[in-house]
Amino acid sequence: MENTNTRVIKVNSLKPEKKAIIEGAELIKKGGLVAFPTETVYGLGANGLDPKAVAKLFTAKGRPQDNPLILHVYSIEQVRELVEDISEEAERLMRIFWPGPLTLLFKRGNKIPEIITAGLDTVAIRMPNNPIALELIKASGVPIAAPSANTSGKPSPTMANHVREDLWGKVNLIIDGGSTGVGLESTVLDLTGNKPIILRPGGITLENLQKIIPNVEEDLSIIKDDKKIVPKSPGQKYRHYAPKAEMLLFTGEVDALVNGISRQAKELIQQGKKVGIMATDETVGRYEEGTIISLGSRKNKETIAHNLFNTLRLLDDAKVDIILCEGMEMSGIGTAIMNRLKKASSGNIKMV
Repeated sequence: MENTNTRVIKVNSLKPEKKAIIEGAELIKKGGLVAFPTETVYGLGANGLDPKAVAKLFTAKGRPQDNPLILHVYSIEQVRELVEDISEEAERLMRIFWPGPLTLLFKRGNKIPEIITAGLDTVAIRMPNNPIALELIKASGVPIAAPSANTSGKPSPTMANHVREDLWGKVNLIIDGGSTGVGLESTVLDLTGNKPIILRPGGITLENLQKIIPNVEEDLSIIKDDKKIVPKSPGQKYRHYAPKAEMLLFTGEVDALVNGISRQAKELIQQGKKVGIMATDETVGRYEEGTIISLGSRKNKETIAHNLFNTLRLLDDAKVDIILCEGMEMSGIGTAIMNRLKKASSGNIKMV
């Protein structure tokens, strides 16, 4: 890919300066690439109705083209122009959870280029809960295709400097709006089949959705990796969120986790390996060796979700050879955390 002159503009996350928004919108209209914050992670944005611009996005990320993209909109009205129809169920969910970290799958309309959907007859759409993102989409006048603004497969970016590390010279503009809130990508919900199915867990949990649509289920690929999956949603296939270091995820009761990780760390250090440990506030003081970072308290999984990707990058910066990570309870946003950890470790899991 040709080298692009990348600019960074720092903006107020609550009241974004109009000049920065207009500059970003003009670049989007002209087929450029703009990285911007959402409430989940930083997105790499392109005009979602321009196949050439979207192709640049795939190239910049090194993203496989059979991995569909999410379109970002600023209003429910904008959705009506992009899909075949909106069910009553979808209407209710949009009015309750938008703007927010919920992506919905619809039957795709004729306006949507095939490159967005990887040739599928469904399209994924969401409305981000971030003033910068919403103003940028509105000013652009088009839906913005925006996967995470990182090199494909690496930990997702939750700060502008993560985008700089991965995409400098490959993107026209980085809008720096500070650290993102949720820290994990949106929940993806498929409403196009017989039953509502969660294809990717995120900030809107199974429990949240069950209050509105009691018959919602989780896709099996959340629980087990299946290489034969034809991805209907980002995050269903391929190695994702992965640090440079090898990673081993431990699952079990907390005391067993600490003992298992401590034993493994000692063995690896004796072999001359530099070991990183992803702990929690409740356990961080119990480890004696290694580069130890707490993700936050097990009583506040939202904080753990927020810190997850940045911690993976911090351990990469520390140049550890292997990361040993504590597993979480699979409830609430813990399901989304474990989904990301399983993919980050390439399914390298040890039960203790």
